[in-house]
Amino acid sequence: MHFVAEVHKSDRRSFIGGSDARRIMGKDDAALLQLWREKRGEIAPPDLSDVLIVQMGLVTEDLNRRWYERNSGHSVHSVQYRAYHRQNLWMAATLDGIVEQTGAVFEAKFMLPWSFSEEAAAEKYMPQLQHNMLAAESESSVLSIITGGGKWVEIKVAADPIYQAVLVEAERSFWEAVQSGEKPTVMGAEPPRPRIEAVRTVDMSASNTWAEYADLFRETRPAFMEHERSKAELKVLMPEDAKEAIGHGIKAKRSKSGAVSFDLLSMEGSHAAL
Repeated sequence: MHFVAEVHKSDRRSFIGGSDARRIMGKDDAALLQLWREKRGEIAPPDLSDVLIVQMGLVTEDLNRRWYERNSGHSVHSVQYRAYHRQNLWMAATLDGIVEQTGAVFEAKFMLPWSFSEEAAAEKYMPQLQHNMLAAESESSVLSIITGGGKWVEIKVAADPIYQAVLVEAERSFWEAVQSGEKPTVMGAEPPRPRIEAVRTVDMSASNTWAEYADLFRETRPAFMEHERSKAELKVLMPEDAKEAIGHGIKAKRSKSGAVSFDLLSMEGSHAAL
């Protein structure tokens, strides 16, 4: 991994960063064209000093990192250092940090609580996480999120080679457009989303829907167990050379692989001959 100290923001024109990856992998033509013009120096990047949500993210970044360290027992180093990809020098990442114990890329975010979900958060920041892992030569990442509702969430995301291959090609195509002056086009690729690692226990006691189906599960569990036992016994009773067995409203059918399945029949049309 090639690290250099953080330098002035104006040099962001010389590389594609993690936040740029989100726009490159998105489906917004206008946003992609704006990024292209920024990288070519035709327009200045937007002034975000008056965007409250962005400023909240900046001022809570140190708190976010300290909260992660306190709750995980891990330490974070290489804060605000820039990592460059070894082969693609136009690909870089200004890191929120690297987790000392695991080598994971650390990414701190502030998100609003409305309609917040871990799945949506991981999907939103997936291009940035995968980009940063490539630049930092890491196989894992940690998304540490503080929400406006006073909630802290840790999401672990592993490197996905398939996703990263699509990402690199999309970024390469965009960078060539920056160099040539040809306007870029949205790729519209849909890379697979890596599975989010389950890392927490959730109390569902306050959910009425959970309570409804939990009651139904408990009530039907004995019947389900009897149902499974009856299928096992019926399979034993079915002659080995029988393709089908019919009787008392049940039809058993043996597949070519030997698996036996059951269907309900009308009692009027059923018979017990085997």
